[in-house]
Amino acid sequence: MIKIICGPKGSGKTKRIIDAANAAVADAKGHLIFITDTKRYMYDLKREVRFIDVSDYAIAGEDALCGFIKGVIAGNYDNEYIFVDGVARIAGKGLGEMSAFFYMLEKVSELRSLKMYITCSCAQEDLPDFIKKYL
Repeated sequence: MIKIICGPKGSGKTKRIIDAANAAVADAKGHLIFITDTKRYMYDLKREVRFIDVSDYAIAGEDALCGFIKGVIAGNYDNEYIFVDGVARIAGKGLGEMSAFFYMLEKVSELRSLKMYITCSCAQEDLPDFIKKYL
Protein backbone atom coordinates (compact mmCIF):
# COMPACT_ATOMS: atom_id res chain seq x y z
CA MET A 1 0.00 0.00 0.00
CA ILE A 2 1.27 3.44 -0.90
CA LYS A 3 -0.24 6.60 0.56
CA ILE A 4 0.68 10.04 -0.77
CA ILE A 5 0.72 13.10 1.46
CA CYS A 6 0.77 16.12 -0.82
CA GLY A 7 0.49 19.87 -0.66
CA PRO A 8 2.46 23.00 -1.49
CA LYS A 9 5.62 23.92 0.41
CA GLY A 10 4.84 24.95 3.97
CA SER A 11 1.48 23.17 4.13
CA GLY A 12 2.43 20.75 6.92
CA LYS A 13 3.31 17.59 4.95
CA THR A 14 6.32 16.77 7.11
CA LYS A 15 4.31 17.16 10.31
CA ARG A 16 1.61 14.87 8.91
CA ILE A 17 4.09 12.15 7.92
CA ILE A 18 5.84 12.37 11.31
CA ASP A 19 2.46 12.09 13.04
CA ALA A 20 1.61 9.07 10.85
CA ALA A 21 4.91 7.39 11.76
CA ASN A 22 4.46 8.03 15.47
CA ALA A 23 0.86 6.79 15.36
CA ALA A 24 1.89 3.61 13.53
CA VAL A 25 4.17 2.65 16.42
CA ALA A 26 1.15 1.63 18.51
CA ASP A 27 -0.08 -1.00 16.01
CA ALA A 28 3.11 -2.04 14.21
CA LYS A 29 4.33 -5.58 14.60
CA GLY A 30 7.36 -4.98 12.36
CA HIS A 31 9.95 -2.26 11.82
CA LEU A 32 9.17 1.33 10.90
CA ILE A 33 11.67 3.26 8.76
CA PHE A 34 11.65 7.03 8.19
CA ILE A 35 13.78 8.30 5.27
CA THR A 36 14.50 11.98 4.66
CA ASP A 37 17.37 14.26 3.68
CA THR A 38 17.84 16.22 6.90
CA LYS A 39 18.47 15.49 10.57
CA ARG A 40 16.06 18.27 11.52
CA TYR A 41 13.17 15.97 12.48
CA MET A 42 15.16 13.17 14.11
CA TYR A 43 13.95 13.97 17.62
CA ASP A 44 10.30 14.41 16.59
CA LEU A 45 9.99 10.67 15.95
CA LYS A 46 9.45 8.03 18.60
CA ARG A 47 12.51 5.92 19.27
CA GLU A 48 10.86 2.84 17.74
CA VAL A 49 11.02 4.49 14.30
CA ARG A 50 14.36 3.97 12.54
CA PHE A 51 15.49 7.36 11.25
CA ILE A 52 17.68 7.53 8.12
CA ASP A 53 19.11 10.77 6.76
CA VAL A 54 20.06 10.01 3.13
CA SER A 55 22.39 13.01 3.01
CA ASP A 56 24.82 10.76 4.89
CA TYR A 57 24.86 8.38 1.89
CA ALA A 58 25.31 10.71 -1.12
CA ILE A 59 22.12 9.62 -2.89
CA ALA A 60 22.28 10.99 -6.43
CA GLY A 61 19.18 10.47 -8.53
CA GLU A 62 16.08 8.37 -8.76
CA ASP A 63 17.91 5.09 -9.44
CA ALA A 64 20.17 5.57 -6.42
CA LEU A 65 17.15 6.30 -4.22
CA CYS A 66 15.40 3.18 -5.55
CA GLY A 67 18.46 1.08 -4.77
CA PHE A 68 18.84 2.64 -1.35
CA ILE A 69 15.22 1.91 -0.37
CA LYS A 70 15.48 -1.66 -1.66
CA GLY A 71 18.70 -2.13 0.31
CA VAL A 72 17.10 -0.85 3.51
CA ILE A 73 14.15 -3.20 2.97
CA ALA A 74 16.43 -6.16 2.18
CA GLY A 75 18.35 -5.58 5.39
CA ASN A 76 15.46 -6.87 7.48
CA TYR A 77 12.43 -8.98 6.64
CA ASP A 78 10.36 -7.59 9.54
CA ASN A 79 9.80 -4.20 7.87
CA GLU A 80 6.20 -3.04 7.97
CA TYR A 81 6.21 0.72 7.34
CA ILE A 82 8.39 2.94 5.16
CA PHE A 83 8.02 6.73 5.36
CA VAL A 84 9.79 8.92 2.77
CA ASP A 85 9.69 12.67 3.30
CA GLY A 86 10.47 14.75 0.20
CA VAL A 87 10.89 12.04 -2.43
CA ALA A 88 11.35 14.41 -5.40
CA ARG A 89 13.79 16.58 -3.46
CA ILE A 90 15.86 13.53 -2.49
CA ALA A 91 15.82 12.13 -6.04
CA GLY A 92 16.57 15.54 -7.57
CA LYS A 93 13.78 15.14 -10.14
CA GLY A 94 10.35 16.53 -10.82
CA LEU A 95 7.42 14.34 -9.82
CA GLY A 96 6.34 14.04 -13.46
CA GLU A 97 9.62 12.29 -14.26
CA MET A 98 9.34 9.68 -11.51
CA SER A 99 6.90 7.12 -12.91
CA ALA A 100 9.52 4.34 -12.84
CA PHE A 101 10.26 5.12 -9.19
CA PHE A 102 6.61 4.87 -8.17
CA TYR A 103 6.21 1.68 -10.22
CA MET A 104 9.12 0.18 -8.25
CA LEU A 105 7.64 1.29 -4.92
CA GLU A 106 4.32 -0.29 -5.80
CA LYS A 107 5.94 -3.62 -6.72
CA VAL A 108 8.14 -3.70 -3.61
CA SER A 109 5.24 -2.75 -1.32
CA GLU A 110 3.11 -5.55 -2.78
CA LEU A 111 5.90 -8.12 -2.64
CA ARG A 112 6.85 -7.36 0.98
CA SER A 113 3.38 -6.26 2.25
CA LEU A 114 4.75 -2.84 3.18
CA LYS A 115 2.78 0.26 4.04
CA MET A 116 4.55 3.24 2.43
CA TYR A 117 3.87 6.90 3.10
CA ILE A 118 5.43 9.41 0.70
CA THR A 119 5.33 13.22 0.78
CA CYS A 120 5.14 15.18 -2.47
CA SER A 121 5.44 18.97 -2.67
CA CYS A 122 2.65 19.57 -5.12
CA ALA A 123 -0.99 20.58 -5.00
CA GLN A 124 -3.27 17.56 -5.27
CA GLU A 125 -4.73 18.70 -8.60
CA ASP A 126 -1.23 19.07 -10.07
CA LEU A 127 -0.08 15.54 -9.24
CA PRO A 128 0.72 13.31 -12.24
CA ASP A 129 -1.93 10.64 -12.92
CA PHE A 130 0.41 7.80 -11.97
CA ILE A 131 0.65 9.28 -8.45
CA LYS A 132 -3.02 10.28 -8.02
CA LYS A 133 -4.05 6.64 -7.68
CA TYR A 134 -2.22 6.54 -4.30
CA LEU A 135 -4.20 9.40 -2.71
